[in-house]
This record gives sequence, structure tokens and C-alpha cells, in this order.
Amino acid sequence: MIALVEGASRQKTPNEIALTILLAGFTLIFIIVCVALKPFADYANTPITVAALISLFVCLIPTTIGGLLSAIGIAGMDRALRANVIAKSGRAVETAGDIDTLLLDKTGTITIGNRKATNFYPAPGVNQADMVWASALSSLADETPEGKSIVELAGNDVTRNLSTTGSTLIKFTAETRSSGIDLPLNGETVRIRKGAVDSIRNLVTKAGNVFPEATTKQANEIAANGGTPLVVIENEVVKGVVELQDIIKPGIAERFERLRKMGVKTVMVTGDNPLTAKFIAEKAGVDDFIAEAKPEDKMNYIKREQTGGKLVAMMGDGTNDAPALAQADVGVAMNSGTQAAKEAGNMVDLDNDPTKLIKVVEIGKQLLITRGTLTTFSIANDVAKYFAIVPALFVVSIPAL
Repeated sequence: MIALVEGASRQKTPNEIALTILLAGFTLIFIIVCVALKPFADYANTPITVAALISLFVCLIPTTIGGLLSAIGIAGMDRALRANVIAKSGRAVETAGDIDTLLLDKTGTITIGNRKATNFYPAPGVNQADMVWASALSSLADETPEGKSIVELAGNDVTRNLSTTGSTLIKFTAETRSSGIDLPLNGETVRIRKGAVDSIRNLVTKAGNVFPEATTKQANEIAANGGTPLVVIENEVVKGVVELQDIIKPGIAERFERLRKMGVKTVMVTGDNPLTAKFIAEKAGVDDFIAEAKPEDKMNYIKREQTGGKLVAMMGDGTNDAPALAQADVGVAMNSGTQAAKEAGNMVDLDNDPTKLIKVVEIGKQLLITRGTLTTFSIANDVAKYFAIVPALFVVSIPAL
């Protein structure tokens, strides 16, 4: 994860590139003008000292806009702060005015994020009590809210009798998308795992066991209703499915519609299976979704969009979102998120509102208009100085000027 974050780099926006080329072009033109003035002055018998030429060059180069850019950035950061968004740089706010694609993490961003276990569904031929026992054991090392809720749903009667003496706890990671425990029992090691359907299916099939059709059907039914199915196995044999449910934040579909009208494409990113992702995407009103996504998948999607010349914003709250937040042109971390996410992003939303980007985009567009106006003023000012100062240098030898 650290390597992914360190390897991320933000590209320059088209506006920045255009402004850099413009300022470099004007600087080059005025250098040529000042260098060419000396032979012209000698030919016209007009003495112009080197100090005067240097002073002329300093007057002509487009320093006005260079000085004002910092002021524009500070003003943008101040406007963002009024909207309860902490921007780490003015560039981030300006870039927000030009974004084409917005990636949002599902859990905690589009949904409330407190997914809770609601039901245990044993596999055919498996006792309910055995399935609940295995589910609780596999969640002891899972520090996520989902893992804790499974232990709670199992109840005190089950959890008070759980013993992990001499066991090896397997923590949940975004890469494995599973957690569990290696439990010494009757002289043997019992391997209990719980995780996403595809991850657990791989473990079962690699061991040469059959993944029950009834379990697949139950997982699909849970996913089709917007839930998240987690499969529990013991020694690579399926014990059953745990159902998790989450709630979509109210009013989010209407706000995504506003983003769509502003020309911003919304993409939901989630580690859930495609059925769950599709259900949530339709309910939330996003334009597209990426299911079963790992941290590197999010980052690669952003890179592909950027390669196509698009500016990408990413909103997330978890440690696994950090690489994508670091790579995105605008990375907005939720204030309720992890420290890694807030460090990787260039903005922090104090209200934890995924649609706050609407306000940030509006502020960014206002800043772009302001910068365009000041750039035009700066160029006009430099050209005016050229036509005023250069004739004044030759007015003694050429009175007609």
C-alpha cells in the first residue's frame, strides 16, 4: 500500500500547461526584443545602457500573473474552507473546476458505512450452531465494523465460550478480502476463513472441494437485494453465508444528477461482487461502477482516464483508498476516514458529504474565470508597457515617435 501511494503522481492540468506555455512564450519574446534593441539603438545613435535594457526586460516580462496566481490559490482555499472543505493547495481547488470523472468509494461515502450482519445462512447439511460458531471465530481478527457486527450477531452465548489459545489470527486485508483463524483442536489445526464469495471460492476449488450451488444461489439473492454476502469455510469446506446490509445516504441520487448536468461522470468503486455493486449503483444513480476492486484497480482506472486526457477526482475514506487519492488530480478524503486517506488526498471534507464536490467544482470554476480575467489583464498590461516604453527610448533620436 505504501509503495502504491509513493508511486502515485498528479499530472498537470491543461490550464496549467497552457498558462506555462503562454508565460514562457511571452518571456522568450521579450528577451529577443530586449537583445535586439541594442543594435537598433546603436544604428539610430541612441545610447541605451545595459542597465536600462535589464530594467526594460524586468518591466516587460509577465510577472503580474505570476504574483497573482498565489493570491488566487489562497482565495480558493479560503472559499473551500467556507464550504467546510480543507484544501491543501489552491491548485487542487482550481483543478476541481475542470474535472471530468469522479470516483467514489461505496462504503462510508455513498452508503452510511456501518454495514452490519443481519443473518446466518448455513450450507446444505451444516448445523446452524456450527455455522454461527465458525463465523464468530473467523471474525475475531477482523477489526472492521462488519467483523465486529458478526461477533455481536453470534451472541454472548457463543462468544463467551470461544477460545483462541494457541491460535493464529488471520487479519482482513484489501488484497485477500478475507479473515480467519488457524485453531488447534484435538491435535489438529482447523482452518476457518470468512470473506468475499470469489476469494473463498478460489480457496475451496484449489483444495479440490465443491462450492455448493445452494450457497452460490443464496449469495446471489443477498447481492441482488443490495446486501453483501460473506462465505464462511472450515478446512476449505463451505459452512454457509453471512448477510451484511448497508444504507444509502439520503438524497444522494439527486446530487449525482446535478453533477451529471455539470458534465461530471460518476463512478462507484467497491470491493463487493457485481450484483451488489449494480444494485447500489442503480439506487444511488451513479453512471458506472467497478466491482471487486482492489487498491491497485482503483489506481489503474484513474491512470487510464488520465491517459485519455481527462481530469479525475476521487473521494474515499479508507486506507485502501489512499493510492487512488494520491493519484487523482483531486483527492477528497472524508474527515471520518483514516489518517492514511487524509494524508494522501489534497482535500478533506469536514462534513463527510460525498456530494460536497458539487460546491468545490463551482468554486473551482469561479477561480478559473478569475484567473482567466487576471491573465488577460496581465498580458494586456505587458503589451501596453511595450508600446509605451520602447518608443520612449528612441524619442530623442527619432522625435516623430
